[in-house]
Amino acid sequence: MAKNASKNSRKPASASASSANPTNGKMVLRIKSTEKAKKRTEQSRPKSANKPKTTPKRKAAKVDAKKPKKPPTAFFYFLEDFRKEFKEQNPDVKSMRDIGKACGEKWKTMTYEEKVQYYDIATEKRADFDRAMAEYNRRKESGEDQESEGSEFDE
Repeated sequence: MAKNASKNSRKPASASASSANPTNGKMVLRIKSTEKAKKRTEQSRPKSANKPKTTPKRKAAKVDAKKPKKPPTAFFYFLEDFRKEFKEQNPDVKSMRDIGKACGEKWKTMTYEEKVQYYDIATEKRADFDRAMAEYNRRKESGEDQESEGSEFDE
């Protein structure tokens, strides 16, 4: 009986979670119905919150066909040569993934002296690209390209 008396004399820790019934002294835990809670949250949310968020698609920039393309890097020139050698040595390997992995490993282990020939090719191609780009920009600023395009469509 002493234990029962001590249990009844304790006060609840949070009054919001439970409350004491004054008539019989028992604790009552009140739980909200999940259906009512769902309806309340649906009503409180704006309609736009229920829709998935999507970003607007960007329009593709117009590609100028006369603009010079960037040249490949030294690694890609190495890749061309390596791919030929690798296929000769391993004719059973068809996967580009496997060839690319082997090429990357080889490139990492190569010394600078071995890579120089590919860097030289890439540097030459880059210089050609820079010249072509300067010429393209000069024509674009002067308006020569736009006049020639208009005459093509007039015929």
